[in-house]
Amino acid sequence: MSDWLGSTFEVRLGPPGHGGFCVARHEGRVVFVRHGLPGELVRARVTEDRGGSFCRADAVEVLEASPDRIPATCPVSGPGGAGCCDFSFATPPAQRALKAAVVAEQLRRLAGIDREVLVEPIAGSGDTTGGWRTRVRLAVDVQGRAGVHRYRSTEVIADLRCPQPISGALDGVGDRLWTPGGDLVIAVDGDGIRHIVELAPAPDAERGGRGGDRRGPGGSGPRSDSGSGEARHPLGGRNRYGGRHGGRDQRTGRRGSGGDRRGEWAAADSTRRDERRNAAARRAATHAARDEWVYAGSGRAVEYVAGRRWEISATGFWQAHRNAAQCYSDLVAEWSSLAPGGRAWDLYSGAGVFAARLAEQVGRTGVVLAVDSARPAVADGSAALRDLSWLELRAQRVERWVVEHVAAAAPDVVVLDPPRAGAGKEVVGAVTASGPTRIIHVGCDPAAFARDLGLYRAAGYRLADLRAFDAFPATHHVECLALLER
Repeated sequence: MSDWLGSTFEVRLGPPGHGGFCVARHEGRVVFVRHGLPGELVRARVTEDRGGSFCRADAVEVLEASPDRIPATCPVSGPGGAGCCDFSFATPPAQRALKAAVVAEQLRRLAGIDREVLVEPIAGSGDTTGGWRTRVRLAVDVQGRAGVHRYRSTEVIADLRCPQPISGALDGVGDRLWTPGGDLVIAVDGDGIRHIVELAPAPDAERGGRGGDRRGPGGSGPRSDSGSGEARHPLGGRNRYGGRHGGRDQRTGRRGSGGDRRGEWAAADSTRRDERRNAAARRAATHAARDEWVYAGSGRAVEYVAGRRWEISATGFWQAHRNAAQCYSDLVAEWSSLAPGGRAWDLYSGAGVFAARLAEQVGRTGVVLAVDSARPAVADGSAALRDLSWLELRAQRVERWVVEHVAAAAPDVVVLDPPRAGAGKEVVGAVTASGPTRIIHVGCDPAAFARDLGLYRAAGYRLADLRAFDAFPATHHVECLALLER
């Protein structure tokens, strides 16, 4: 098959695919086209062609525009640019409809769940495509300029005009030079204090494995910091509640039904498998021990959720969207419906945001066990929640902990907020074997989320409720929470 790299042709765009593109076909091949909307006729230029059944392209000219198209709100992410804002050229309702379609498709194909999905804006964020991100991770080029990665590239674009960060977060960052090859972490905490921390360059061998720049989370999101099946979000990966999570991506083995889109699904699955392998090398570079220098603030970020105060490292992980932690915490508290004296587990707990709500519900006569592999996050959570003596935060790999506790007293509720790759067969199997009445599962990757839900269904749990939130406006990322009951 000929190499199409650099070639240009007209295509009519089909439905959205998982990853911020629309699916099209040209001369019998699947083409993943970014910067377009379903139904549009575009002139596409091929940006990547590794042979096989699919290639990647950018919509470099729109010949017939969708009524949902607007002038792009992000000047950094257009064709040939960064991967930060996949959908900045679509109205906010259209963005959410695209994400809903992807989630619904993944649920049908990977979990056998036919359900209409509504993606909701996070309360308090308004109908806006910018100014929501409180945590940003930037790369520094060889000249010392801070910037974001070009899409699927290690090249740094020294342009900080992306509208995602909240007002003032990046003020002055582009006016000075930083350590070439390093990284910057900027966090604006719950007290409005800005922290700027510079990370020393990673060893050359590790940096060489960073691969593409698309995460997530979202930022991040990337990265990937959470076991992502995709590359890092140019503005920082998906941020968890104070924890760094490893994780595995376990497939259910479920196959979609036949039909015209089987080839498209196979192509999308193949490229995501490649990206997951590349992400492992990027995680090694991201999480390797590196010197840090604090240039603004204290380097210790203060955050608040449900009237409680946490103090965590500014380079640790917290939800990127300024209102996301409160939003998810409220929903977990609502769905858990724990009574005094109840018993709950919080898996991949980070600094214990969900665990705190569960502990308040069960009271002193109850028990909440929380576990995360990130020792600094667990230490920060233990300090913040020391008044909840019936809450135990443990630093241990979730996969090991949950297997050890299968035969223990059954929890009433289990909350899981796994990395982007999902909880997987081993963890889901142990959780369901422990026999909780309710399971609350949080996921930032629609495919991994759907695979995990398929595992719960196979173990005898039903999907009682599902909520999806637009926690990463203008990007293709979406956060999903599911309530499962026996």
